[in-house]
Amino acid sequence: MLKSLLAHVGLRRPYRFERAIPVLCALVLALVVVATAAWMAATDRLGHGGPRAQYFLYLLVLLALVVALARWPRLATVVLVLALVELSWGLGSRVLIRAGYAVPALLPLVAAEPERFKWHASLQAVPIPSLRVTSPTGLAISHTSEGTRGHDPAPHALDTRTVVATFGGSTTYDIGAGEGDTWSDRLGEELGRDRTFVVNHGVPGYSTVEHLIQTALYQTKFGKPPRCAIYYVGWNDLRNAHIPNLDPGYADFHLPSQVDSLKVRRIGGSHVTISPLLTVLARLVGADVDTVHYSVDPYGREPVSGSDPALEALYERNIRSISAINRGRGIATIWVGQLLNRERLQGDGRYGWLPLVRDRDLWPLQQRFNAILERTAQALGDVYVAISPGSFAGADFVDNGHFSVQGARRFAERLAPAVREACR
Repeated sequence: MLKSLLAHVGLRRPYRFERAIPVLCALVLALVVVATAAWMAATDRLGHGGPRAQYFLYLLVLLALVVALARWPRLATVVLVLALVELSWGLGSRVLIRAGYAVPALLPLVAAEPERFKWHASLQAVPIPSLRVTSPTGLAISHTSEGTRGHDPAPHALDTRTVVATFGGSTTYDIGAGEGDTWSDRLGEELGRDRTFVVNHGVPGYSTVEHLIQTALYQTKFGKPPRCAIYYVGWNDLRNAHIPNLDPGYADFHLPSQVDSLKVRRIGGSHVTISPLLTVLARLVGADVDTVHYSVDPYGREPVSGSDPALEALYERNIRSISAINRGRGIATIWVGQLLNRERLQGDGRYGWLPLVRDRDLWPLQQRFNAILERTAQALGDVYVAISPGSFAGADFVDNGHFSVQGARRFAERLAPAVREACR
Protein backbone atom coordinates (compact mmCIF):
# COMPACT_ATOMS: atom_id res chain seq x y z
CA MET A 1 0.00 0.00 0.00
CA LEU A 2 2.87 2.36 0.83
CA LYS A 3 4.43 1.68 -2.56
CA SER A 4 1.14 2.47 -4.28
CA LEU A 5 0.83 5.71 -2.34
CA LEU A 6 4.40 6.74 -3.18
CA ALA A 7 3.77 5.97 -6.83
CA HIS A 8 0.52 7.96 -6.72
CA VAL A 9 2.29 11.09 -5.46
CA GLY A 10 5.30 10.65 -7.78
CA LEU A 11 7.89 9.62 -5.21
CA ARG A 12 8.64 6.18 -6.67
CA ARG A 13 10.55 5.45 -9.83
CA PRO A 14 10.07 6.80 -12.34
CA TYR A 15 9.83 9.92 -10.21
CA ARG A 16 7.09 12.40 -11.12
CA PHE A 17 8.02 15.65 -9.44
CA GLU A 18 5.13 17.49 -11.08
CA ARG A 19 2.97 15.33 -8.77
CA ALA A 20 5.24 15.45 -5.73
CA ILE A 21 5.63 19.22 -5.49
CA PRO A 22 1.88 20.05 -5.02
CA VAL A 23 1.55 17.16 -2.56
CA LEU A 24 4.54 18.28 -0.46
CA CYS A 25 3.23 21.85 -0.46
CA ALA A 26 -0.18 20.55 0.65
CA LEU A 27 1.42 18.62 3.52
CA VAL A 28 3.30 21.73 4.69
CA LEU A 29 0.07 23.78 4.59
CA ALA A 30 -1.73 21.01 6.45
CA LEU A 31 0.81 21.27 9.27
CA VAL A 32 0.23 25.03 9.40
CA VAL A 33 -3.55 24.52 9.49
CA VAL A 34 -3.38 21.88 12.23
CA ALA A 35 -0.93 23.92 14.33
CA THR A 36 -3.04 27.08 14.02
CA ALA A 37 -6.25 25.24 14.85
CA ALA A 38 -4.60 23.59 17.86
CA TRP A 39 -3.36 26.97 19.13
CA MET A 40 -6.81 28.53 18.73
CA ALA A 41 -8.44 25.57 20.46
CA ALA A 42 -6.00 25.90 23.38
CA THR A 43 -6.81 29.62 23.69
CA ASP A 44 -10.61 29.22 23.35
CA ARG A 45 -10.65 30.84 19.92
CA LEU A 46 -11.83 27.84 17.91
CA GLY A 47 -15.03 26.49 19.40
CA HIS A 48 -16.64 23.15 18.75
CA GLY A 49 -18.55 22.64 15.55
CA GLY A 50 -18.90 26.39 14.90
CA PRO A 51 -18.08 28.29 11.69
CA ARG A 52 -14.40 28.68 12.55
CA ALA A 53 -13.95 24.98 13.26
CA GLN A 54 -15.73 24.25 9.97
CA TYR A 55 -13.34 26.64 8.21
CA PHE A 56 -10.29 24.68 9.36
CA LEU A 57 -11.97 21.40 8.43
CA TYR A 58 -12.73 22.86 4.99
CA LEU A 59 -9.03 23.73 4.56
CA LEU A 60 -7.97 20.19 5.48
CA VAL A 61 -10.48 18.75 3.02
CA LEU A 62 -9.02 20.93 0.25
CA LEU A 63 -5.49 19.84 1.10
CA ALA A 64 -6.54 16.17 1.20
CA LEU A 65 -8.10 16.70 -2.22
CA VAL A 66 -4.73 17.93 -3.51
CA VAL A 67 -3.20 14.58 -2.52
CA ALA A 68 -6.12 12.66 -4.04
CA LEU A 69 -5.69 14.52 -7.35
CA ALA A 70 -1.92 14.01 -7.55
CA ARG A 71 -2.27 11.98 -10.79
CA TRP A 72 -3.68 15.15 -12.36
CA PRO A 73 -1.06 17.69 -11.24
CA ARG A 74 -2.61 20.70 -12.97
CA LEU A 75 -5.95 20.13 -11.28
CA ALA A 76 -4.20 19.42 -7.97
CA THR A 77 -2.29 22.72 -8.30
CA VAL A 78 -5.55 24.63 -8.84
CA VAL A 79 -6.95 23.15 -5.63
CA LEU A 80 -3.68 23.90 -3.82
CA VAL A 81 -3.82 27.56 -4.89
CA LEU A 82 -7.44 27.71 -3.72
CA ALA A 83 -6.44 26.32 -0.32
CA LEU A 84 -3.59 28.83 -0.08
CA VAL A 85 -5.92 31.73 -0.90
CA GLU A 86 -8.49 30.55 1.64
CA LEU A 87 -5.83 30.15 4.33
CA SER A 88 -4.03 33.45 3.72
CA TRP A 89 -7.20 35.53 3.35
CA GLY A 90 -8.89 34.04 6.39
CA LEU A 91 -6.00 34.16 8.82
CA GLY A 92 -4.43 37.20 7.18
CA SER A 93 -7.53 39.35 7.74
CA ARG A 94 -7.49 38.42 11.43
CA VAL A 95 -3.81 39.35 11.76
CA LEU A 96 -4.34 42.71 10.04
CA ILE A 97 -7.40 43.54 12.15
CA ARG A 98 -5.54 42.73 15.37
CA ALA A 99 -2.71 44.97 14.14
CA GLY A 100 -5.16 47.87 13.91
CA TYR A 101 -5.88 47.93 10.18
CA ALA A 102 -9.47 48.54 9.04
CA VAL A 103 -9.87 45.56 6.71
CA PRO A 104 -12.95 43.40 6.12
CA ALA A 105 -13.24 40.41 8.47
CA LEU A 106 -12.97 37.15 6.53
CA LEU A 107 -12.18 34.64 9.29
CA PRO A 108 -15.43 32.97 10.43
CA LEU A 109 -16.66 33.54 13.96
CA VAL A 110 -16.07 31.03 16.74
CA ALA A 111 -19.82 30.52 17.08
CA ALA A 112 -22.66 31.20 14.68
CA GLU A 113 -24.34 34.52 15.43
CA PRO A 114 -28.15 34.31 15.34
CA GLU A 115 -30.03 36.84 13.23
CA ARG A 116 -31.52 39.56 15.41
CA PHE A 117 -32.51 42.22 12.88
CA LYS A 118 -34.42 42.50 9.63
CA TRP A 119 -34.40 45.02 6.80
CA HIS A 120 -36.67 48.05 7.08
CA ALA A 121 -37.36 50.58 4.32
CA SER A 122 -37.14 53.68 6.54
CA LEU A 123 -34.70 52.64 9.27
CA GLN A 124 -32.61 50.16 7.23
CA ALA A 125 -32.64 47.61 10.06
CA VAL A 126 -34.97 46.92 13.00
CA PRO A 127 -35.10 44.19 15.67
CA ILE A 128 -36.96 41.02 14.74
CA PRO A 129 -40.11 40.95 16.91
CA SER A 130 -40.75 38.20 19.48
CA LEU A 131 -37.20 36.89 19.33
CA ARG A 132 -35.36 34.86 21.97
CA VAL A 133 -31.68 34.17 21.24
CA THR A 134 -28.36 33.64 22.94
CA SER A 135 -25.52 35.82 21.66
CA PRO A 136 -22.07 34.35 20.78
CA THR A 137 -20.86 35.66 24.15
CA GLY A 138 -23.58 33.73 25.99
CA LEU A 139 -25.95 36.62 26.73
CA ALA A 140 -29.70 35.99 26.69
CA ILE A 141 -31.42 38.54 24.45
CA SER A 142 -35.17 39.02 23.97
CA HIS A 143 -37.23 41.22 21.69
CA THR A 144 -40.84 42.11 22.37
CA SER A 145 -43.72 41.61 19.97
CA GLU A 146 -43.35 45.30 19.11
CA GLY A 147 -39.69 44.91 18.06
CA THR A 148 -38.10 46.51 21.12
CA ARG A 149 -35.57 44.92 23.45
CA GLY A 150 -37.00 43.29 26.55
CA HIS A 151 -40.26 41.53 27.43
CA ASP A 152 -43.90 42.31 26.64
CA PRO A 153 -46.01 43.74 29.45
CA ALA A 154 -48.74 41.53 30.85
CA PRO A 155 -52.27 42.18 29.52
CA HIS A 156 -53.67 45.45 30.93
CA ALA A 157 -50.43 46.00 32.89
CA LEU A 158 -50.00 49.45 31.34
CA ASP A 159 -53.45 50.64 32.41
CA THR A 160 -52.07 51.91 35.71
CA ARG A 161 -48.40 52.35 34.86
CA THR A 162 -46.38 55.21 33.36
CA VAL A 163 -44.52 54.37 30.14
CA VAL A 164 -40.95 55.62 29.82
CA ALA A 165 -39.25 55.25 26.42
CA THR A 166 -35.47 54.98 26.05
CA PHE A 167 -33.79 55.74 22.70
CA GLY A 168 -30.21 55.21 21.65
CA GLY A 169 -27.84 52.96 19.77
CA SER A 170 -26.05 49.83 20.91
CA THR A 171 -25.34 51.50 24.26
CA THR A 172 -29.10 51.64 24.92
CA TYR A 173 -29.84 48.26 23.36
CA ASP A 174 -26.95 47.31 25.68
CA ILE A 175 -24.99 44.73 23.73
CA GLY A 176 -22.81 44.02 26.79
CA ALA A 177 -25.72 43.04 29.07
CA GLY A 178 -28.07 40.10 29.11
CA GLU A 179 -31.80 40.14 29.70
CA GLY A 180 -32.70 41.96 32.90
CA ASP A 181 -29.30 43.65 33.13
CA THR A 182 -29.60 46.48 30.58
CA TRP A 183 -29.66 50.01 31.95
CA SER A 184 -33.25 50.32 30.75
CA ASP A 185 -34.12 47.23 32.85
CA ARG A 186 -32.29 48.66 35.85
CA LEU A 187 -33.97 52.03 35.37
CA GLY A 188 -37.35 50.28 35.55
CA GLU A 189 -36.30 48.77 38.87
CA GLU A 190 -35.19 52.15 40.21
CA LEU A 191 -38.45 53.81 39.19
CA GLY A 192 -40.58 50.96 40.54
CA ARG A 193 -41.93 48.26 38.26
CA ASP A 194 -45.38 48.54 39.84
CA ARG A 195 -45.60 52.16 38.67
CA THR A 196 -43.42 52.34 35.55
CA PHE A 197 -42.83 50.32 32.39
CA VAL A 198 -39.66 51.13 30.43
CA VAL A 199 -39.70 50.45 26.67
CA ASN A 200 -36.20 50.05 25.23
CA HIS A 201 -36.18 51.43 21.66
CA GLY A 202 -32.38 51.18 21.40
CA VAL A 203 -30.93 49.61 18.24
CA PRO A 204 -27.21 49.16 17.52
CA GLY A 205 -25.85 51.90 15.30
CA TYR A 206 -28.84 54.23 15.50
CA SER A 207 -28.02 57.94 15.40
CA THR A 208 -30.27 60.96 15.95
CA VAL A 209 -31.42 60.58 12.32
CA GLU A 210 -32.96 57.19 13.15
CA HIS A 211 -34.25 58.51 16.49
CA LEU A 212 -36.01 61.31 14.63
CA ILE A 213 -37.79 58.72 12.47
CA GLN A 214 -38.54 56.55 15.50
CA THR A 215 -39.95 59.50 17.41
CA ALA A 216 -42.09 60.74 14.55
CA LEU A 217 -43.48 57.41 13.38
CA TYR A 218 -42.79 54.55 15.80
CA GLN A 219 -42.79 55.98 19.30
CA THR A 220 -45.99 54.39 20.65
CA LYS A 221 -45.64 50.74 21.60
CA PHE A 222 -48.16 48.36 23.19
CA GLY A 223 -50.92 50.86 22.49
CA LYS A 224 -49.80 53.50 24.99
CA PRO A 225 -47.61 56.57 24.27
CA PRO A 226 -44.77 57.34 26.69
CA ARG A 227 -45.04 59.96 29.39
CA CYS A 228 -41.40 60.85 28.80
CA ALA A 229 -38.66 59.88 26.34
CA ILE A 230 -34.96 59.52 27.19
CA TYR A 231 -32.30 59.94 24.48
CA TYR A 232 -28.77 58.70 25.15
CA VAL A 233 -27.00 59.99 22.04
CA GLY A 234 -23.84 61.29 20.41
CA TRP A 235 -21.44 58.45 19.67
CA ASN A 236 -23.15 57.16 16.54
CA ASP A 237 -23.60 60.66 15.11
CA LEU A 238 -19.85 61.12 15.48
CA ARG A 239 -19.38 58.24 13.06
CA ASN A 240 -20.10 60.80 10.33
CA ALA A 241 -17.39 63.21 11.51
CA HIS A 242 -15.25 64.80 8.78
CA ILE A 243 -17.05 63.16 5.85
CA PRO A 244 -16.92 65.79 3.06
CA ASN A 245 -20.28 67.10 1.80
CA LEU A 246 -22.14 65.00 4.35
CA ASP A 247 -25.73 64.19 3.40
CA PRO A 248 -28.13 65.94 5.86
CA GLY A 249 -29.83 62.61 6.59
CA TYR A 250 -26.57 60.61 6.82
CA ALA A 251 -27.77 58.77 3.69
CA ASP A 252 -24.41 58.71 1.91
CA PHE A 253 -22.59 56.45 4.36
CA HIS A 254 -24.07 55.77 7.79
CA LEU A 255 -27.61 54.67 6.87
CA PRO A 256 -26.61 52.22 4.10
CA SER A 257 -23.81 50.90 6.33
CA GLN A 258 -26.44 49.80 8.85
CA VAL A 259 -27.59 47.16 6.38
CA ASP A 260 -24.17 45.57 6.68
CA SER A 261 -23.51 46.35 10.35
CA LEU A 262 -26.72 44.58 11.41
CA LYS A 263 -26.44 41.87 8.72
CA VAL A 264 -29.74 42.38 6.95
CA ARG A 265 -28.43 42.30 3.38
CA ARG A 266 -29.60 39.21 1.47
CA ILE A 267 -26.16 38.34 0.13
CA GLY A 268 -22.70 39.71 0.80
CA GLY A 269 -22.41 42.61 3.19
CA SER A 270 -20.80 41.70 6.49
CA HIS A 271 -21.80 38.04 6.28
CA VAL A 272 -18.86 35.63 6.53
CA THR A 273 -18.96 32.09 5.11
CA ILE A 274 -16.51 29.29 5.87
CA SER A 275 -14.85 30.20 2.54
CA PRO A 276 -13.15 33.64 2.55
CA LEU A 277 -13.09 33.57 -1.26
CA LEU A 278 -16.84 32.93 -1.42
CA THR A 279 -17.35 35.69 1.16
CA VAL A 280 -15.45 38.20 -1.00
CA LEU A 281 -17.32 37.15 -4.16
CA ALA A 282 -20.69 37.43 -2.39
CA ARG A 283 -19.78 40.91 -1.15
CA LEU A 284 -18.75 42.02 -4.63
CA VAL A 285 -21.98 40.70 -6.13
CA GLY A 286 -24.03 42.28 -3.34
CA ALA A 287 -22.32 45.63 -3.84
CA ASP A 288 -23.21 45.63 -7.56
CA VAL A 289 -26.64 44.00 -7.48
CA ASP A 290 -28.20 45.08 -4.19
CA THR A 291 -30.34 48.22 -4.14
CA VAL A 292 -28.42 49.59 -1.13
CA HIS A 293 -25.26 51.39 -2.23
CA TYR A 294 -22.70 53.59 -0.52
CA SER A 295 -22.23 56.94 -2.25
CA VAL A 296 -19.31 57.63 0.10
CA ASP A 297 -16.85 55.15 1.59
CA PRO A 298 -14.58 57.01 4.05
CA TYR A 299 -12.53 53.97 5.02
CA GLY A 300 -8.99 54.19 3.73
CA ARG A 301 -8.81 57.99 4.02
CA GLU A 302 -6.51 59.75 6.45
CA PRO A 303 -8.05 60.65 9.84
CA VAL A 304 -8.89 64.27 10.60
CA SER A 305 -8.45 66.12 13.91
CA GLY A 306 -10.57 68.90 15.34
CA SER A 307 -14.27 69.68 15.29
CA ASP A 308 -16.76 69.27 12.43
CA PRO A 309 -19.08 72.32 12.38
CA ALA A 310 -21.29 70.93 9.60
CA LEU A 311 -21.98 67.73 11.56
CA GLU A 312 -22.54 69.71 14.76
CA ALA A 313 -25.21 71.79 13.01
CA LEU A 314 -27.00 68.64 11.79
CA TYR A 315 -26.81 67.12 15.26
CA GLU A 316 -28.40 70.21 16.83
CA ARG A 317 -31.07 70.27 14.11
CA ASN A 318 -32.03 66.67 14.91
CA ILE A 319 -32.19 67.40 18.64
CA ARG A 320 -34.51 70.33 18.06
CA SER A 321 -36.72 68.33 15.70
CA ILE A 322 -37.11 65.44 18.13
CA SER A 323 -37.87 67.84 20.96
CA ALA A 324 -40.51 69.66 18.90
CA ILE A 325 -42.33 66.41 18.09
CA ASN A 326 -42.39 65.37 21.75
CA ARG A 327 -43.47 68.80 22.91
CA GLY A 328 -46.39 68.73 20.49
CA ARG A 329 -47.51 65.43 21.99
CA GLY A 330 -47.06 66.49 25.61
CA ILE A 331 -44.15 64.11 26.11
CA ALA A 332 -41.26 65.22 28.34
CA THR A 333 -37.87 64.91 26.63
CA ILE A 334 -34.77 63.91 28.61
CA TRP A 335 -31.32 64.11 27.02
CA VAL A 336 -28.24 62.29 28.32
CA GLY A 337 -24.72 62.91 27.06
CA GLN A 338 -22.76 59.87 25.98
CA LEU A 339 -20.11 58.29 28.20
CA LEU A 340 -17.10 56.50 26.75
CA ASN A 341 -14.34 54.32 28.13
CA ARG A 342 -11.54 56.87 28.06
CA GLU A 343 -9.00 54.26 29.18
CA ARG A 344 -9.43 52.53 25.80
CA LEU A 345 -9.29 55.70 23.69
CA GLN A 346 -5.72 56.91 24.06
CA GLY A 347 -3.73 56.07 20.93
CA ASP A 348 -3.41 57.21 17.33
CA GLY A 349 -5.19 54.14 16.00
CA ARG A 350 -8.80 53.81 14.86
CA TYR A 351 -10.90 50.97 16.21
CA GLY A 352 -13.12 50.92 13.12
CA TRP A 353 -16.57 52.32 13.93
CA LEU A 354 -15.51 55.94 13.28
CA PRO A 355 -13.58 55.84 10.02
CA LEU A 356 -12.01 59.32 10.14
CA VAL A 357 -11.47 59.84 13.87
CA ARG A 358 -8.43 58.71 15.85
CA ASP A 359 -9.08 57.06 19.20
CA ARG A 360 -7.43 59.92 21.11
CA ASP A 361 -9.63 62.48 19.31
CA LEU A 362 -12.94 60.75 20.04
CA TRP A 363 -13.51 61.82 23.64
CA PRO A 364 -12.82 65.54 22.93
CA LEU A 365 -15.35 65.33 20.08
CA GLN A 366 -17.84 63.58 22.35
CA GLN A 367 -17.41 66.30 24.96
CA ARG A 368 -18.24 68.92 22.30
CA PHE A 369 -21.38 66.99 21.36
CA ASN A 370 -22.40 66.67 25.01
CA ALA A 371 -21.99 70.43 25.40
CA ILE A 372 -24.14 71.05 22.33
CA LEU A 373 -26.74 68.65 23.69
CA GLU A 374 -26.81 70.36 27.08
CA ARG A 375 -26.97 73.87 25.65
CA THR A 376 -29.73 72.99 23.18
CA ALA A 377 -31.79 71.08 25.76
CA GLN A 378 -31.70 74.01 28.16
CA ALA A 379 -32.70 76.42 25.39
CA LEU A 380 -35.67 74.21 24.54
CA GLY A 381 -36.75 73.72 28.13
CA ASP A 382 -35.95 70.00 28.04
CA VAL A 383 -34.17 68.06 30.78
CA TYR A 384 -30.46 67.40 30.40
CA VAL A 385 -28.83 64.86 32.72
CA ALA A 386 -25.10 65.40 33.18
CA ILE A 387 -23.62 62.16 34.45
CA SER A 388 -20.00 62.63 35.51
CA PRO A 389 -17.62 60.55 33.37
CA GLY A 390 -15.25 60.49 36.34
CA SER A 391 -17.63 58.20 38.22
CA PHE A 392 -17.13 55.46 35.60
CA ALA A 393 -13.98 53.38 35.25
CA GLY A 394 -12.80 50.77 32.77
CA ALA A 395 -14.62 47.98 34.63
CA ASP A 396 -17.92 49.72 33.89
CA PHE A 397 -17.49 49.00 30.18
CA VAL A 398 -16.95 45.87 28.10
CA ASP A 399 -15.13 47.79 25.36
CA ASN A 400 -14.79 51.40 24.15
CA GLY A 401 -18.19 52.53 25.35
CA HIS A 402 -20.71 49.74 25.98
CA PHE A 403 -21.65 49.19 29.58
CA SER A 404 -20.84 46.08 31.53
CA VAL A 405 -23.53 44.76 33.88
CA GLN A 406 -21.94 46.81 36.64
CA GLY A 407 -21.79 49.94 34.46
CA ALA A 408 -25.42 49.60 33.35
CA ARG A 409 -26.57 49.43 36.95
CA ARG A 410 -24.42 52.42 37.93
CA PHE A 411 -25.73 54.44 34.97
CA ALA A 412 -29.38 53.67 35.82
CA GLU A 413 -28.87 54.64 39.46
CA ARG A 414 -27.47 58.03 38.47
CA LEU A 415 -30.14 58.64 35.85
CA ALA A 416 -33.18 57.61 37.91
CA PRO A 417 -33.64 60.74 40.11
CA ALA A 418 -33.91 63.09 37.12
CA VAL A 419 -36.24 60.69 35.28
CA ARG A 420 -38.44 60.29 38.37
CA GLU A 421 -38.77 64.07 38.63
CA ALA A 422 -39.43 64.68 34.91
CA CYS A 423 -41.87 61.80 34.39
CA ARG A 424 -44.25 62.52 37.29
